[in-house]
Amino acid sequence: MRSTRQDGFTLIELMIVVAIVAILARIAYPSYVSHLTRGKRSAAASFMMTLANKEEQSMLNARCYFSYPTDAACTPPSITVPDEVGSNYTVTIAASSSATPPTYTVTATAGAKQLANDPSCKNLTLDNTGQKGITGTGTVANCWK
Repeated sequence: MRSTRQDGFTLIELMIVVAIVAILARIAYPSYVSHLTRGKRSAAASFMMTLANKEEQSMLNARCYFSYPTDAACTPPSITVPDEVGSNYTVTIAASSSATPPTYTVTATAGAKQLANDPSCKNLTLDNTGQKGITGTGTVANCWK
């Protein structure tokens, strides 16, 4: 009598591997989504700082702050919203060059998917004094880092 030996995995061994992979995915996926959300928020904050720099340059060159996306009183410079920011946030600037002193506020309003993944920060704001703000339940320090 010859004994035949079969190589391979049993169904039990395969199910154990599947269970381990499922547990690891359940732990890792929320962390991955959180990392992506923070990266998108960071890109929006960086773009807002770039807009603030353009506002200050406009004040030096034309003696006025501009509103974005449109302004009748002060011509805004050419602004291109990066794809990563534009697909997750709507960025606007509300400016008042007639106020004393002139003011502006840059606002990044989170889109639906970003808002669902980032309820603690929601919308970001930055004004002409450099004051950073949020509309969520988190802290400014955590949302702007």
